[in-house]
Amino acid sequence: MISIDLNADLGEGFGRWRLTDDERLLSVVTSANVACGFHAGDAATMRRVCEQAAERGVRIGAQVSYRDLAGFGRRAMDVPPAELAAEVAYQIGALEVFARAAGTRVSYVKPHGALYNRVVHDEEQAGAVVDGVLLADATLPVLGLPGSRLLEVAAKAGLPAVPEGFADRAYTDQGTLVPRGQEGAVVTDPEAVVARSVGLVRSGAVTSRSGARVEVRARSLCLHGDTPGAVELAREVRARLEESGVRVEAFV
Repeated sequence: MISIDLNADLGEGFGRWRLTDDERLLSVVTSANVACGFHAGDAATMRRVCEQAAERGVRIGAQVSYRDLAGFGRRAMDVPPAELAAEVAYQIGALEVFARAAGTRVSYVKPHGALYNRVVHDEEQAGAVVDGVLLADATLPVLGLPGSRLLEVAAKAGLPAVPEGFADRAYTDQGTLVPRGQEGAVVTDPEAVVARSVGLVRSGAVTSRSGARVEVRARSLCLHGDTPGAVELAREVRARLEESGVRVEAFV
């Protein structure tokens, strides 16, 4: 039977402000990418999400980012590799405290936003992320775009490299994500998101924005928590996957 992990970005709030419906999404997804305070999230939020994830048996992932609260981690930044490695390790370590307090642990690492897109092509920044993961825990899987420099460097360093697909993002003909600033970068039609999710998992491919067939061999499928109607959409995606014979389970 085909299996797939469902992940979502959670804990994306700060203080009294909350962007994601963490509790309801945790009833659907199998892995939670938890913001570690650099693009969103704070100590109380991280603790709360870890406790809720642990109660539901959802795997906890550290969603590491450039230090960019004002820009939600989506602005391009040039960070020296040694500094970036230290900041990645710092974010993982902070989340690990709350995960362990909840009776579980950080199970994987996934970059966020501008950092995620940068390490698709930038080997130096990809190496810095991997160095940070190794510094924090040399056994942690790394989640990233298939064919990315990040997964290549992670595999060479002996880290499990986990390819990821996106249910609600448009793809280029090269298999990268269409930049958010471009029209149509985010797929908003619920039926389209559900159909491409099932198609991606069962056929290992998606249709690019130009109409080309692009191979995307993914072990995890991302549903963005800040998408309008994210909870209902996640439920529908999971239901349709299971109806089509796909087993939904965490990759770790």
